Amino acid sequence: MSKNLTKRSEDYSKWYNELVVKADLAENSGVRGCMVIKPYGYAIWEKMQAELDKKFKETGHQNAYFPLFIPKSYFSKEASHVDGFAKECAVVTHYRLKTGEDGKTIEVDPDAKLEEELIVRPTSETIIWDTYRKWVQSYRDLPILVNQWANVVRWEMRTRLFLRTAEFLWQEGHTAHATKSEAIAEAEQMMNVYADFAENFMAIPVVKGVKTANERFAGAEETYCIEALMQDGKALQAGTSHFLGQNFAKAFDVKFANQEGKQDYVWATSWGVSTRLMGALVMTHSDDNGLVLPPNLAPIQVVIVPIHKTDEQLTEISEEVNTLVAKLRKLNISVKFDDRTTHKPGWKFNEYELKGVPVRIAMGPKDLENGTFEVARRDTLTKEVVAKDDIVNYIQDLLEKIQSELFNKALDYRNSHITEVNSFEEFKDILDNKGGFVAAHWDGTSETEERIKDLTKATIRCIALDRVEEEGQCVLTGAPSKGRVLFAKAY
Repeated sequence: MSKNLTKRSEDYSKWYNELVVKADLAENSGVRGCMVIKPYGYAIWEKMQAELDKKFKETGHQNAYFPLFIPKSYFSKEASHVDGFAKECAVVTHYRLKTGEDGKTIEVDPDAKLEEELIVRPTSETIIWDTYRKWVQSYRDLPILVNQWANVVRWEMRTRLFLRTAEFLWQEGHTAHATKSEAIAEAEQMMNVYADFAENFMAIPVVKGVKTANERFAGAEETYCIEALMQDGKALQAGTSHFLGQNFAKAFDVKFANQEGKQDYVWATSWGVSTRLMGALVMTHSDDNGLVLPPNLAPIQVVIVPIHKTDEQLTEISEEVNTLVAKLRKLNISVKFDDRTTHKPGWKFNEYELKGVPVRIAMGPKDLENGTFEVARRDTLTKEVVAKDDIVNYIQDLLEKIQSELFNKALDYRNSHITEVNSFEEFKDILDNKGGFVAAHWDGTSETEERIKDLTKATIRCIALDRVEEEGQCVLTGAPSKGRVLFAKAY
């Protein structure tokens, strides 16, 4: 199997696009800007879903489902929200088609115009808060802790598989609380859930922080985020959690009787991650040979390839391998025995290397004779010969080792690409020649933030929660600053 992947050093963007397609994760569809997620890619997304869903339920959340279509009038109830999404909305105006006069073509029936246009959901705050109005009367009805797994549509003109598509999959949590402090605690909790998932399940180190006013979610009072760094030195927003205050409750008249019997508006949060995490996964760990998958997310954690010349040899090897497969599966390790005779071992090695299978085991007649297996690691491309009696424990330990070493490798890269600068010349030099996060003083104004973005294409990714408060001078204006923020070019 020939990979012919562009090298990351030659054209990182082209490498990414080729890898997503060649590794069978996704492909472009017949609908402009939309993608087909293929079975191998969807299997990875299912693993993400399962782990996140478990975490949501452990923190008291329940799943529900709300309509795909939202009446246009709902968006006008929260002004900043509609401003934030107006240019990305797909609008349904008619409800029927008819055959054209030529009897062959299909056209929209002009007599089937909707009284009110429907928006294909770009996010669900408006439809959900209209629903919550019916659910909430008293403080006894709170909190509402609801999540939904869904698709959304944001009419993107420049798209890239997983990173930016017109339709994508995600989860969106929407919660309602009796007090401001409870809602803030919820928003912070979900940011921490995302950070734990990214670091301990996906092996992607993240910076936890808050967005500036310019970068906040439309309609939010505070946006918490986790920011990751890709191998090309660009940042990627890996998850967000929003404290919405009472904005949506007031817009949709969601009130409750508090313990003193007085009417008050509820406090809200929303939070979500999307299939964009698939792009983060590819760009954080993979190499010029193909995907590199952390064992936690690999659809196939171990693949076993027999090396044989005769059917008799294959039969003998298969007996030994099937025993190993049964032992590994008892430990909940996903394993595939590829005994296809239609492809040669070298072709199979290439295929599983491209697809990022963490561990490959080979067994030939010599191994059978010696009571050994050859074990290859995808992440380091190294091999070891392991005795049959030790193989199960070895594989178990190796999978854990690969998971932790992938995280540490990404963490080392990220930490070495956070650079403090004290002048705008340094700022531009790091962005152009090194990349990564640039830690710089900023005067706190939206005008300066926009000016830096116009001059460099870098945005403030976040104000890190663990930043050191220190007096300084803004890297652009020289005005007083209370601490450094993280700038980067981003996806």
